[in-house]
Amino acid sequence: MNHALIRLKYAHIVIYIKIILKMKKKTILIADDEPHILELMKLILNENFNVLTASNGLIVLEIVKKTKPDLILLDVMMPGINGYEICEKLKKDSETKNIIIAMISAKTQEKDIMEGLRLGADYYLTKPFDPSVFEKKINQMLK
Repeated sequence: MNHALIRLKYAHIVIYIKIILKMKKKTILIADDEPHILELMKLILNENFNVLTASNGLIVLEIVKKTKPDLILLDVMMPGINGYEICEKLKKDSETKNIIIAMISAKTQEKDIMEGLRLGADYYLTKPFDPSVFEKKINQMLK
């Protein structure tokens, strides 16, 4: 058999495997208006998950409508629609109510945490965070 043909078939198999592996990865939507936080979370999670990002609430709603991610990491304080409003809206919608939502915020007072949980958040993480602990928590959420 021709070596070029073998290499071509091998290349197609490799591409196919990469596509299958990517499809099996869970999808996480990271929503934060601080670019450095967004990039840090993306860097931590990108190897093991399909990662989507949004910098404001309206973009979050559009992405969720189109992709139905497995997990949303949702900042509380964002321009436009804040994280609390997005969480409440998604949890009241039959199409999105089962998506796992983890609020992530510098708002660390008990009243802030309780508000997020009351509105339907499954988890509430605080900033700043330790990257290795953060990654472990995300893995636990998606088991």
